[in-house]
Amino acid sequence: MLKNLYIENIAVIEKTTIDFGSGLNVLTGETGAGKSIVIDSINAILGNRTSRDLIRSGSETAFVSAEFAQLSQRALHAAEELGFVPEEDGSFLVQRELSLSGKGKCRINGRPTTVGVLKELGQYLIDIHGQHASYELMSPELHITYIDKLGSLSESVEAYRKVFREYVRLKTELNQATVDESERARRIDLLSYQVNELEQADFYVGEYEELCDRRDIIENREKIAASINETHEYLNGGEDSDGAIQQLEYACDSLSQIVDCMPEADELAKRIQSAVYELEDCRDELVSMADVTDGEADNINEIEERLDLIYSLGKKYGQTIEEMLDFLDKAREELNYLEKFDENRAELTQACQKAKQQAQQLAEQISARRKDAAKDFCSRVREEMTFLDMPNVELVVRIEPCELNRNGCDAVEILISTNPGEVPKPVAKIASGGELSRMMLAIKNVLSDQDDIDTLIFDEVDTGISGSAAQKVGFKLKEVSASRQVLCVTHLAQIASLADSHYKIQKSVRNEKTYTQVTPLDHEGRRNELARIIGGVEMTQATLDYAEELLGKNG
Repeated sequence: MLKNLYIENIAVIEKTTIDFGSGLNVLTGETGAGKSIVIDSINAILGNRTSRDLIRSGSETAFVSAEFAQLSQRALHAAEELGFVPEEDGSFLVQRELSLSGKGKCRINGRPTTVGVLKELGQYLIDIHGQHASYELMSPELHITYIDKLGSLSESVEAYRKVFREYVRLKTELNQATVDESERARRIDLLSYQVNELEQADFYVGEYEELCDRRDIIENREKIAASINETHEYLNGGEDSDGAIQQLEYACDSLSQIVDCMPEADELAKRIQSAVYELEDCRDELVSMADVTDGEADNINEIEERLDLIYSLGKKYGQTIEEMLDFLDKAREELNYLEKFDENRAELTQACQKAKQQAQQLAEQISARRKDAAKDFCSRVREEMTFLDMPNVELVVRIEPCELNRNGCDAVEILISTNPGEVPKPVAKIASGGELSRMMLAIKNVLSDQDDIDTLIFDEVDTGISGSAAQKVGFKLKEVSASRQVLCVTHLAQIASLADSHYKIQKSVRNEKTYTQVTPLDHEGRRNELARIIGGVEMTQATLDYAEELLGKNG
């Protein structure tokens, strides 16, 4: 659950800390006081998109921190897969900094992370149901998700999508293969020319570097020859002097003369003799190097021609020999495919048909389960909505066959009738704002067992309702909060009176700047806040008494 929320420089909130409790947490306050800012701050923590406009005027950065505790096993497993483990007390600290420069920072338990990781983890921590959730009800393409969730179809749908993606890939490949015959012939001619040109060039990896090295040797052969001759003379000596090899042999002979009287000189003499052998090898390699240099001089034209060929073909097939060889492999593969076009097309057609049959079979199996889940969905949601003062509601989940798509072979839409005798019609054409709010809450309650999310947030779920309907919405929220943490932004005293924890959001102006405070309320504070909600500007004894009555009745 969400244990603590710290907000700094978010809109009109300069700094505030909210310690949430278990059960039903209610936030109330005047319109524009900043209730939505608290929800925006939580959205930021969940990795959702934010705006720079959210940063408090006059500040360069904003900061939100949320501490989560007592997470579900599913949330803990998700965090572990993302590379994060809880603190010793089982908590997670999620932080996000927003910046006007756009370079924000995210951390989980003090470790840097990305917004994408926050979003991935956030879906297991908090489920926010605001006015956008009602808009989802008016989007038929999203209705299928409710049925699939209730029917526990996620694994089956994912297995189907894997097959469907393969079918789409094969179908695309088949469509691309079925081209005009003359175009195929032109393509074969071009590929044949390209393959022949590269095969005749017969490049190999590392050839360019090798040719450049050989060219450098030829271009510097006089300098190289002089250095080799000079080195050879230092080692082997010349007409008027002994070289290093001869000098070391003299040294070795000199030490050998004292071996009888100083035995340890023998070991040193052997080491000097080893140096003589090593230098003799170096002298012989110098001779070989001189021979190579002399032989390369005649190959300069051949080397230049080869480098020119690499350059000219590189402009067509790749900047490096590796890229040209990769181009050659792909060209050979495509040429082979086109030359065996009829045979390949037959195989591809067969594979495509097989994949489509597999996808169709899985889609039909899912469709059968959807129809069972749809009946259960209608029955359970209708029962919830009856409790929420909509006794005459009738729900129908219309499932019609359609072309295979990522969701299967079903077009799903929820139809509703709110009055007796009316034919069920699309939600967008029938339901009012209050009915949408109650329908959304009913669906949420029905699907709650499938969510396994510790914290639910209902942002103004009371839109368009009052009286007994509001009371029953409150009862339903209270019921949900028995098994998980619920945060609710409300304008209704009937709902606020049921809170386990009640927070007042209040705006004030100081020194021509706006400030918002979030204050936890005790019993007296709750009574006064309920009286304000009931009576508006004037707080009378009657409204205070009614507020006390609500608290007593629901406490």
